[in-house]
Amino acid sequence: MIIGKDIIDQYNKAGVENFNSDFDFLQNKLTRSGANVAEIVNKIADFQVAIPSWALGAGGTRFGRFSYGGEPAVLEQKLDDVGLLHALTHSAGAVSLHIPWDIPSDVSALKESAKSHGLVFDAMNSNTFQDQPDAKKSYKFGSLNSVNEDSRAYAVEHNKEVIRIGKELDSKSLTVWLADGASFPGQLNFQTALSNTEKSLKEIYADMPEDWKLFIEYKPYEPNFYSTTIQDWGTSFMLANACGERAFTLVDLGHHLPNTNIEQIVATLMYKGKLGGFHFNDSKYGDDDLTVGSIKPYALFLIFNELVYGIENNKNNPYPAWMIDASHNIKDPLEDLLQSLEAILIAYAQALLVDQKALKTAQLNNDVVAAQDILQNAYRTDVRPLLQAARLQSGAALDPIATYRNLKVRETLISERGWAKATGL
Repeated sequence: MIIGKDIIDQYNKAGVENFNSDFDFLQNKLTRSGANVAEIVNKIADFQVAIPSWALGAGGTRFGRFSYGGEPAVLEQKLDDVGLLHALTHSAGAVSLHIPWDIPSDVSALKESAKSHGLVFDAMNSNTFQDQPDAKKSYKFGSLNSVNEDSRAYAVEHNKEVIRIGKELDSKSLTVWLADGASFPGQLNFQTALSNTEKSLKEIYADMPEDWKLFIEYKPYEPNFYSTTIQDWGTSFMLANACGERAFTLVDLGHHLPNTNIEQIVATLMYKGKLGGFHFNDSKYGDDDLTVGSIKPYALFLIFNELVYGIENNKNNPYPAWMIDASHNIKDPLEDLLQSLEAILIAYAQALLVDQKALKTAQLNNDVVAAQDILQNAYRTDVRPLLQAARLQSGAALDPIATYRNLKVRETLISERGWAKATGL
C-alpha cells in the first residue's frame, strides 16, 4: 500500500483552518518571548527517527504474542510499512535492520525499494542473545563474554557478517547489545567475562570500515537476573574507550533501574563525546518497552533538554543516531509507532523552547525557582501546532493517526497479507 501526497493533501484540507488558528496563536505567543518559530519548525521537520525492522509486527512478551493481522511477512514488506509511516509523518526516514532476522535476499532491489520510500539504512543490529535454528554454537552461557572460545568466535563472526551486509546497504554503524551475564552467584568470573567481552568487541571494531561507528548498548538485568556483563553506561563507556574513537555508548531509555537520572547520563556522555545513539521507549516498572512518552513524558523532556544542549555545545560528540525500540503487544504496531514519533517530536520541540541563556543565568545565581519555572514553562507549552506546521511544510499529514484510520490502512494490509506473523520477535 502506498499513500501518495495527493491523498494526504486531500485529508489535510479538512484540518487546515483549525491548524491555522492554533498555529497563529502559538506563533504570536512564542515570538513575543523571543523564540524563532520558523527555525524551530525547520528543526522539527529535519528530525528523523529510525524504525527497527522488528517493530512492524505485533509485539510480544515472554509469555505470548498476539497477531494484529496484516503483518509484514518479508523484509520488503517491512520497508513498505516504514514507507507508510514516513509518508504520514516525514519523520521516519530511516530503517534499522536486525540480523539474522532480516538478511536481504536481493540487496540492489532492497536499496531501490528503500529509495522509492525516501528511506536510508541506519545502524545495523546483531543478534547473539538467542540461538538460531541452524546455529553451530550456543549462546546459552554467553556470546562475546563466553568462556567457550568457539562460542566467542562464532559471535564475533556473526557481527562481522552484519558489518558486511551493512556495507552493501550503505549503513555506517553497528549496534551491539548483549544478553551476556549470569543468573546465579558464582556462575561466572566477573573479570574474565569483562575481559572476554572487551577482546571480542575490539576484534569486531577492527573489522569495521574507517567511516563506521560502533554503538555499545547496556542493560542492568534481563534475561540474566544476577548480573549483566555490560550492565551500565560506565561499563559501556569504558569498553568504547578501549575499542577506539569510533566506538560509542548507546542509551536505551528502558535499560535503567527505576528512578535512574538518565538525563545526567546523557549529559556526561555528550560532555565526553561518547554518546553515539539513543533508543526511545518508556517504562513503569522495568524494561517494559512501552510507547514513547506514555508513562513519563516529563522525564523524556528533561532528557531532550540535555540532548539539545549537547548537540549545540558538545561539538566533539557526533550527531546521535535515533531509533524507536518499543513493544506494542495490544496495539496496532503502526499506530503505536505513530504515537511514539509524536511523543519524541513533542519532547524535542519543548526542549527547543527552553531559554538556555536565562537558564544559565538562573543556575549561576543559584536561583532554583527560576530554573524550575524556565523548564516547566517550556514543558507545559502545547507544541503540537509546531509539529503540524513541520508536517504541513514537508507534505506529511496534519494528523497522522486520524489519516491512517480514515484510509483504513490496517484493513487494507490485512486484505493484502492475511494473518501471517512478522519475523523478528
